[in-house]
Amino acid sequence: MTEAEQVLVLWDIDRTLLYAGDIDRQVYREAFAEVVGRPAERLPARGTGVTMPLAIRGLLMDNGVSEDHVPDLLPRMVDLVPQRLAAHTEDLREHGVLMPGAVAALRSVHDHPGYVPTVVTGNLKPNALLKLDAFELGNYVDAEIGGFASDDPHRPALVAIAQKRAQAKHGMTFTRSNSVIIGDSLEDVRTGLEGGAAVVAVASGKTSASTLRSAGADVVLETLENLHVLHDAIASVVSSHS
Repeated sequence: MTEAEQVLVLWDIDRTLLYAGDIDRQVYREAFAEVVGRPAERLPARGTGVTMPLAIRGLLMDNGVSEDHVPDLLPRMVDLVPQRLAAHTEDLREHGVLMPGAVAALRSVHDHPGYVPTVVTGNLKPNALLKLDAFELGNYVDAEIGGFASDDPHRPALVAIAQKRAQAKHGMTFTRSNSVIIGDSLEDVRTGLEGGAAVVAVASGKTSASTLRSAGADVVLETLENLHVLHDAIASVVSSHS
């Protein structure tokens, strides 16, 4: 594959590469209590892929915070959540788990001369980097050209952000024809469909393979463990959109 045929590979993080367990929810609990001054009774749903700013907004509203107060409290929580997660770095290492095949899949995509691997994630950038570093995954992706919830809370917008950053760094244009999201949630599928990337969905999260397929994923894998299947999937979705 020549440089002109390079493919931008946009990895999701949570439940695609790793699972942080209850740590994200604990972080939300701590940040809410600190900012609002009382415990949260309802927490965001698990495994939806919704960006952190939108999840935090929902957390505030679901726990009786007046909509008039949200514009003040939301940015304070967005600033605090990475600090709270950083305090749980050891918990991440101890209680978080890598998804099956994730390390080998990341390494093989990173080592492929035709692929430009980065992340598009609902995590704020500091949270994403903390999670990747906790599992020693940071060297397999170029986070400088990724798209994060701290860039835009509307997840489909993150594709174009990553494409523009990759274009600036690599001097070539990335579009739907040479950009692929690898993720586990309906939000990952929607991000590709609306944002401008093909989608290789992995049924490693809370969403079934059939549901991911029905939502419009180009290819659905049960796992990342078979590297040949993964690379065939990336190649097939790129050729189908070119």
